[in-house]
Amino acid sequence: MSIDTIVYDKNSQVTGIATEENGVVRDIEIVSGNQAISGNVYLGKITKKVTLAQEREGFFVNIGDGKEAFLNGDEYGMNESKLVEGQSVVVQVAQERHAEKNARLVRSIQLVGTYLVYCPYRMDVEASSKIEDKAKVSDLLDAVKGNITGQEGWVIRTAAGSADIKSVTDEMVELRDTFENIRVKARNGQAPILLYSRPDTIFEYINHYKNAGLKKVITNCRNLEENLKDSGVEVSVVNSPFEECGVDEVIGEALEKTINLKSGGRVTIEETRACVAIDVDSGHDNGGGMLNHLNEEAAHVIARQIRLRNLAGKIVIDFAGHSEFRFIKPLLEILEQDLSEDLTKSRVIGLSHGGLVEIVRVRKRPTLLELMSEECRTCQGTGRVEKGA
Repeated sequence: MSIDTIVYDKNSQVTGIATEENGVVRDIEIVSGNQAISGNVYLGKITKKVTLAQEREGFFVNIGDGKEAFLNGDEYGMNESKLVEGQSVVVQVAQERHAEKNARLVRSIQLVGTYLVYCPYRMDVEASSKIEDKAKVSDLLDAVKGNITGQEGWVIRTAAGSADIKSVTDEMVELRDTFENIRVKARNGQAPILLYSRPDTIFEYINHYKNAGLKKVITNCRNLEENLKDSGVEVSVVNSPFEECGVDEVIGEALEKTINLKSGGRVTIEETRACVAIDVDSGHDNGGGMLNHLNEEAAHVIARQIRLRNLAGKIVIDFAGHSEFRFIKPLLEILEQDLSEDLTKSRVIGLSHGGLVEIVRVRKRPTLLELMSEECRTCQGTGRVEKGA
């Protein structure tokens, strides 16, 4: 996969990012401007203490975005102090709120840069396994370890594999300074208050794809044009990027429950509280060869829809026809390949004993359906009506 175009549509309420490959939309990310974003750091105030299973403790924290977030009191490595109601605490959003679930917070802050992730509450250094040049990995590890000051941990990101060592060590200084600024603001601020806002996601997309075929960014933000003037990426400014590039139309299609396949079958996607259930229906009786072709087409469609809809958590797929592993194995390979370039980490687990394909994808923010719609208050999400007498 080679992403050649990024579409960036920003206004005061919503920021939207879409990636395209030869005119086909591959990813859509929509961020609401009125809620806590994953990666943001806050000085929050504990409003309520709750008792969890096995005598563990949890806390609801006011971070000022209109809805209390949840903090696990038994966070690994952060149990040295007892938290109490009314106390101010520095926290980071680990998972944005979705559906009826509150945002999830952590105290072990991580600051993500272009080449590194700074972990001030850890004491180890590790490198991404995706960096293929092992000699470069060794040089990077030596450079980072040689520039450590005190207790701190670092993760070397994949992008560092194509960067010079000085750029990486310079970023160490920048991330340390950012963390120190967070500490200063926390000492002087009054909860709830935002201490650190994660850099605009558009730069993460650009850094990820600029060495892998990215040629153009289409946006309505003139500031971005100025920021990218020396990047080698063409910037085109238009009035309504999502509308003019057809992303709005793709969003409309991605909100539909059923996708018709060219092979004559269909894929049905149901988002439930427990999991995402996907069913592949042949639509009519097919011979083995035709059924295999239909399932392969469905696998490509499902991988694309997972990214477009930002489906996350446990995803289960019931392909049409046989559920024997010899028939399913090619489908697993398609899913793994099509999801390999996904910016959100996912894992194709395999075939369950019940004949279902299982995928687990990290949940970063609400799904497209959750962002663009709300549960019906009358039917409470059942979507059914009572039969007549």
